[in-house]
Amino acid sequence: MRYELHYWPGIQGRGEFVRLALEAAALPYVDVARSPGGVARMQRVLDSRDEVHPPFAPPYLIAGSRVIGQTANILLFLGERHALAPRSDAGRLWTHQLQLTLADLVAEVHETHHPISASLYYADQRSEARRRARHFTGERLPKYLGYFERVLTANPRGPRHLVGGRLSYVDLSMFQVIDGLRYAFPQAMRRLARRTPGLGRLHADVASRPRVAAYLASKRRLPHSEDGIFRHYRELDQ
Repeated sequence: MRYELHYWPGIQGRGEFVRLALEAAALPYVDVARSPGGVARMQRVLDSRDEVHPPFAPPYLIAGSRVIGQTANILLFLGERHALAPRSDAGRLWTHQLQLTLADLVAEVHETHHPISASLYYADQRSEARRRARHFTGERLPKYLGYFERVLTANPRGPRHLVGGRLSYVDLSMFQVIDGLRYAFPQAMRRLARRTPGLGRLHADVASRPRVAAYLASKRRLPHSEDGIFRHYRELDQ
């Protein structure tokens, strides 16, 4: 099966978590919106009144006759079918739980630069963003990363992975989160690095895997920018 990934072109965004899983598992896929006419095609599915299970927003994945929305839901689907999650029900649920917690973290990252509304420009909520980011880097980010560091070191199969003894989609997602946070909040992340050495090693390990490394070096991997979720504004990195 060749999967169809539907996400906005030009940014990593939430679609990048799905891309990393597809690339790491060497799964054939097409990034639909990056092809001519792809955005219109993506929008038709979003606007369709004939779709029984319509997605609310990108990313969504078309797998045969299935249309699967929400990043964590897509990864749950791929993980079970392509050895990117444990085989047991308990293991799959635990992996999904961690992915949902990462989704909460990603939402809070987005709210540091858009604390009032996503429909307003950053310049329209700049003072509120500074206040929100100060609380995020000082309180919320250490709490989140401390939790994941604890999960990593407590893994009974060893501290190389968040779940089990082999690469899972939540390891790939953790890589993406650390990578984005280092771009958006380099000062805060340097302060937290000593307290989260395991997450630093996980990031390096994932980046060095041949398939992931090849993807990161390719043109398919878009750079971080101030149009995505992880944005670097110096005044927010205190």
